Amino acid sequence: MSADTAEVAFVGGPVATMDAARSFSDAVAVRGGRITAVGRSAVRERVGPATDVVELRGRLLLPGFHDAHAHPVYGGLERLRCDLTGAEDARECLRLIAEHVRARPGPGWVLGGGWDMGWFPGGTPSRWDLDRITGDRPAYLLNRDHHGAWVNSAALRLAGIDRDTPDPADGRIERDADGHPSGVLHEGATRLLTPALAPTSPQEYLAGLLEGQRHLRERGVTMWHDAIVGPYLGYDDTLETYLAADSRGLLTGKVRGALWWDRDRGTGQLDGLRQRRRARGRHFRADAVKIMQDGVCENCTAAMLLPYLGSRGSGLSFVDSAELAAAVRELDAEGFQLHFHAIGDRAVRDVLDALAGARDRNGANDLRHQIAHVQVVHPSDIPRFHELRVTAVVQALWAVNDAAMTELTVPRLGHRRAGWQYPFRSLRAAGAVLAAGSDWPVSEADPMLAVHAAVNRREPGSDAEPFLPEQGIDLVDALAAYTAGSAWVNHLDAETGSIEVGKAADLVVLDRDPFAEPAAEIGDALVDLTMVDGVVVHER
Repeated sequence: MSADTAEVAFVGGPVATMDAARSFSDAVAVRGGRITAVGRSAVRERVGPATDVVELRGRLLLPGFHDAHAHPVYGGLERLRCDLTGAEDARECLRLIAEHVRARPGPGWVLGGGWDMGWFPGGTPSRWDLDRITGDRPAYLLNRDHHGAWVNSAALRLAGIDRDTPDPADGRIERDADGHPSGVLHEGATRLLTPALAPTSPQEYLAGLLEGQRHLRERGVTMWHDAIVGPYLGYDDTLETYLAADSRGLLTGKVRGALWWDRDRGTGQLDGLRQRRRARGRHFRADAVKIMQDGVCENCTAAMLLPYLGSRGSGLSFVDSAELAAAVRELDAEGFQLHFHAIGDRAVRDVLDALAGARDRNGANDLRHQIAHVQVVHPSDIPRFHELRVTAVVQALWAVNDAAMTELTVPRLGHRRAGWQYPFRSLRAAGAVLAAGSDWPVSEADPMLAVHAAVNRREPGSDAEPFLPEQGIDLVDALAAYTAGSAWVNHLDAETGSIEVGKAADLVVLDRDPFAEPAAEIGDALVDLTMVDGVVVHER
């Protein structure tokens, strides 16, 4: 094989390059883990007797998907534990818990998660339903959005949580009419139970990471950004898990991480963050810091400018606005990229204000700060994303009329504010960079399901009314957010995220060309092949 001969050539199908012009081509050659030619004539010259020629037969070739906001260790552990993500309602959820308990008898904790608030009246299941299944075994089951946990009476007893336990400042204990804990711990209230949890071993964390990686590869994800590298919701810090996997050659592709900002420690934690940033491997590095500014709308903990309907307050700001501004200035000056969780319009505004203050103090830079989720954005704040060069990291699967939206969120926001949700088209039109992430296991990891929702504003196969369809974006923009946009925000755009000569051969073959089919069928697309650095890591 000569020095120019391709090891692999993809021919006979459309190629969406996701380059700056969003151009299309018809063939790609790969050698040494790199893209060596694009276009039929250039590729033909590099095909030799030893070249593995992949006939696309009309299937679409894309850059590998980049998940800009995910939690693969958590997702992998949930799949290995009591996995409730496959349920569709409360009855099926309880059935899956009962099956898990029967299959794993003994006195140990029942751990897992994935239940949906929309399955239960008011969004809150009861400890009594869980008691009937688990008996005296303590149970701790995270909800799908990972902002709360369902616990049984045994778990509450072990943690010493009772009627007299006050709500923490950053959370809430759900209670019955007499004030007794009823079985759900919201946000920071989960930390009251953390000391009682059975420890998870390093081997279990590694198994969770590898299962998460396998799951993502099957869905065409070649790079991800782990949005919490630190202790959270009873999980330990996963930095050592990533470094161990990388050092053993088990971590494939490119992985970026966001170091967790402890909202109780302020800027006193900077020295520790500097040290942790220096710990990196061949495929993994954590140059970002994650600040969770608020909760979620479903349980009224997202921070809103005006109160929720029904005397539920205006949500929680986990970091005071003045403290946030000071922290952002320091972190920006230290060269940390900032990755924010902001759901409510007050949280989004506080973050934008803090970033504006950092720019005024430190000057402009290319750190590519980002705000994830951007659920409720006041219209006056939309242009500020472009003005401040802040990337919107969107979770498009949430922008649909599901039970959480129709039964919990819209009634608590009111119709006017509900109309400000997930403004993808408005952000794009204002010049903001869009990146995309699944937030898996909060929602499905499959990028094509999210791309479908971004375009159609409804779940695949759903006959529900589209949710604010005027905020839907074009297919090419949705795919770009999951490839070039996510690569850019993670400083990987020179290396990957588009199909161009010299870039890494991180590629995905779908089983069809969604550009040639009705928009209503985008979510039906499956991944036939995933390639990372020229190596096939999944083939259907």
